[in-house]
Amino acid sequence: MKSFLSIVAAVGVLGSCAGAQMVASHKPTAVAATVAAPSSMPAPATTSVSGDLLHATGKPVVKVNGAVLTDRDLMHELYVIFPYAQIHNGIPKEMEPEMRRGALEMIVFDELVYQEALRRKMTIPEAKYEASRKHFMKQFPDQNAFSAFLAQECKGSQQVFRQQLTRSLLIEALVKQEVEEKSGLTDGQLRKVYDDNVKKFDHPESFRFQSISIIPPPNASAEVLAEARKHAEAALKAAKGTKTYQEFGLAAEKYSDDDFKVKMGEHRLTDRAQLPPDVVKAALALKPGEVSGLIAVGPNFTIFRLIEHVAAGRESFESAKKKLREDMSKVKVEHLRKDLYTKLRKAAKVQEL
Repeated sequence: MKSFLSIVAAVGVLGSCAGAQMVASHKPTAVAATVAAPSSMPAPATTSVSGDLLHATGKPVVKVNGAVLTDRDLMHELYVIFPYAQIHNGIPKEMEPEMRRGALEMIVFDELVYQEALRRKMTIPEAKYEASRKHFMKQFPDQNAFSAFLAQECKGSQQVFRQQLTRSLLIEALVKQEVEEKSGLTDGQLRKVYDDNVKKFDHPESFRFQSISIIPPPNASAEVLAEARKHAEAALKAAKGTKTYQEFGLAAEKYSDDDFKVKMGEHRLTDRAQLPPDVVKAALALKPGEVSGLIAVGPNFTIFRLIEHVAAGRESFESAKKKLREDMSKVKVEHLRKDLYTKLRKAAKVQEL
């Protein structure tokens, strides 16, 4: 659940207090406060993405029980869904329709939840508001920076800022009440799922390791292959000089030719059957933290540092319980959130403009 406070905190000083128009007695924030939403990166209103999808002008896009939400609200929600739009020079055109539909439903959901919180006469205790306000203020280096934010995003009004933060806290409170607090699972429920699917918790003998791979081009000449070996030997010397995960990872970044070099050379637990026999043989002779010698795999060379050797077996319920709870809770949260949205939408008048 992302509140106005937590989402704006994630992006520094960008917010959206002034981004919406209302015909009702309240204003919607352009920042989403929905369950399991990714960190947002609200864009300035002048940002234009392919097809003018994010060229926000304040144009109304949907009316929810009389409350008008605009393309600014939609724009900010799109940056919640696709936070890298600015980096990638916009949203890919083929993705726009689906993302727009998802963003529209998200802002409608937020508004419906907010209206339901008002209908229930829910309030935010002053202590809760003040704690959230103080947390938010920590995102600014000084008072001048906050004042600039307030002028740009909240029309310079502390009252507008308070309304927007309170709105998000109300959304957060109602969703917590109707979704998060109902998504808990007992140990008995988890045990039944484990017992009914016990074979899914079987695992093969596996290894987790970091690697450095030297990969000559296809059909390389003898001279190129010789140069590859020389490079591999230099990599081996560097790898043998490492003592930690971090040090080996840096060596992988420097010497390795495969895609794992951007992940500190790390391979997640890998089934023994998926590894070359010579690699398995070397891995069985190592203790965690030790580095292999230079291993030839066809024309390629590899060096690896063993992180973990897991014997074949079955994960116990106690060991599996934490992740099982997390995974099942996520599914239950999504179902509860969908049910809440369906219930609120059924009783609402939603008109796309």
